[in-house]
Amino acid sequence: MEHPVPYQPRTYRALVDTGRLTAFTVTVKETDLQVQAQTDLAGPARELVLEHRGYLEAYIRRHPEFVSTLEPWPLTGPAPDIVRDMVAAGAAAGVGPMAAVAGAVAAQVGQGLLAHSAEVIVENGGDIFLKTVQAATVAVFAGASPLSLKVGVRVGGGNRPLGVCTSSGTVGPSLSFGKADAVCVVAASCALADAAATAIGNRIQSRRDIPRAIEFGKGIGGVAGLAIVVGDQLGVWGEVEIVPLGRKRS
Repeated sequence: MEHPVPYQPRTYRALVDTGRLTAFTVTVKETDLQVQAQTDLAGPARELVLEHRGYLEAYIRRHPEFVSTLEPWPLTGPAPDIVRDMVAAGAAAGVGPMAAVAGAVAAQVGQGLLAHSAEVIVENGGDIFLKTVQAATVAVFAGASPLSLKVGVRVGGGNRPLGVCTSSGTVGPSLSFGKADAVCVVAASCALADAAATAIGNRIQSRRDIPRAIEFGKGIGGVAGLAIVVGDQLGVWGEVEIVPLGRKRS
C-alpha cells in the first residue's frame, strides 16, 4: 500500500498535455492514479487497482512487518506478482519493498490496461508506467528548485514499457533520508525505478553529493538512466535526454 497520508492536491497534473490520449483518474483508498489511454478505461483500471491492492493487502495481513522494514525483504514461499516485483526491486536497490509500492501498482495497472489499449501511461504520485509509440517528455517536479517543471526527461517510444519514477526529500509524503529536490530514475521495471529513486535520494544531503549518488545509481542493475536535482544543480547519467520545457508540458 501507498503510505496513508492526508490528501494533497496534485496540481501538477493540470500541466500534463494528454495529446492524442484520453486522460482519466482512478482513486481507491491511498491509490490515486492519473491514466492516459486510447479510450476512457476507468472501469477496467479501477478493477485492476482493486485486484492488485487486494493481493498486496492479503500478503501484508500475513506479514505485517513487510510494511515497516527498511531492509530488503527475504521472500520465502508463494507470493503474488506485485509482491515479487516489490521484493526484487528493493533487493536490487538495497531498500525495503515499500519503497517500490507506487511504481509496482502503476506497473500492474498499466500492464493490465495494455489488453484494452496499445498505448498506456499510468501516473501514481509522480511514479509513471508508460508504453507509447512516440517518445514522451516527463516533466521533473522538484518543489522549490528553480529547475522544477523547467526541465523534462524525454523517454519512451518504440512500444517498450518503461518506468519513470521520482523521489524527493523536500516534496511530498514519501519517506526519504536525503535532501534532493528530485531524483528521477528510468528503468524497464517501474518498481525498480521507484526503489532506485528512493535509494539514490537517500544518499544526497547537498549538491556536493550528486556525483557520488550518480555512481551509486549506476551500480544498480536494471537502471537505464537518472537525473538528480538539488537546488539549481542538475546531474544526469545514462539513457535519458534532458529537454527544456516551455509553457506546455507532456
